[in-house]
Amino acid sequence: MAKKILIVDDDKDLVQTLEAALRHNGYEVAKAYSGTEGLAALVKEKPDLIILDVMMETDTAGFEIADQIRNSRSSSRYAEFKSIPIVMLTAINQVTNSRFSLGDKDSFLPDIKDFLTKPIKIDELLKIIAQYFK
Repeated sequence: MAKKILIVDDDKDLVQTLEAALRHNGYEVAKAYSGTEGLAALVKEKPDLIILDVMMETDTAGFEIADQIRNSRSSSRYAEFKSIPIVMLTAINQVTNSRFSLGDKDSFLPDIKDFLTKPIKIDELLKIIAQYFK
């Protein structure tokens, strides 16, 4: 059975590109274009992995979503997804000229293993995703 990946990003062109690449590589794809849509899709679609943009409705929307998933209480509607792999995508370096990396982890970046800077390389993303499904 194909693994399902949820893409949450407000850049519709990027979502379309990622969807095509993922489907071509045998993955099922669910899509959402905002943090709110992403959380709803998470519950509805029950994906095996999330590709999550950082800057959507707000500059920190992706961090807030990751925090809601990772730090959910057992009574939360997101509790069953607490350990789902999340691959964060961002253009924060280009937009703010700040240097942000996974090494800067703090409480606002809960248990994220992979953090990619846009523009992303599809081959690199596919390698990262594949490591979760070995």
